Amino acid sequence: MSPQGSGAAADAAAPAAGRGRRAPRVSGEERESAILATAERLLEERSPQQISVDDLARGAGISRPSFYFYFPSKEAVFLALIDRLVAQADEGREQLLEHLAEDPAARWREALETIFGVFGAHRAVSLAGAEIRAVSPEARALWSGVMEQWVADTAAAIEAERARGAAPAGVPARDLAVALVSMNERVLYASFTGEAPALAEERLLEVLLPIWLSAIYGTTEPG
Repeated sequence: MSPQGSGAAADAAAPAAGRGRRAPRVSGEERESAILATAERLLEERSPQQISVDDLARGAGISRPSFYFYFPSKEAVFLALIDRLVAQADEGREQLLEHLAEDPAARWREALETIFGVFGAHRAVSLAGAEIRAVSPEARALWSGVMEQWVADTAAAIEAERARGAAPAGVPARDLAVALVSMNERVLYASFTGEAPALAEERLLEVLLPIWLSAIYGTTEPG
């Protein structure tokens, strides 16, 4: 066989070999993660209203019909992103609050650092959540449940500190918790959006932690 014929045979064989290789399979979990990653990336550039199902599907490398296999709507994608942030912010927080007696100031600092850090690292999702709540009853219900859980956990921690004599009696623990948690939400939102007046982000913890400690213990150096 001539060299030319040999090359032709090789070229003819190449596509056949390519057809024999299987593309790596992508799991449903990976597709879902790709949709969520696309949504968060797009939220850094656009508002939730400006993002379409087609945008999310295209970014995840799937068709529009396939999108609905993973999420019933684009709103469900945004709610899933918020859920994920809340889960990250809650990670370890319960254990921190259970160990307040070891070092109250340090444990409260760590709890606040976690919340500020997670939502600050994903501010596009944080701000989109606030925007979606204005128009979505489901989003409002989700966030109401999140806030209620944070309030309940904070109130329980305050009551435990009072029971061991570390914090004085005063405003009902739940009322105090509502005020403190709501303050955090409002201050974070103002800082993330840059509205005025607002605290500089690097000052959030240094300002809010003493307020929490003073409100709960009557001092910024609880024992």
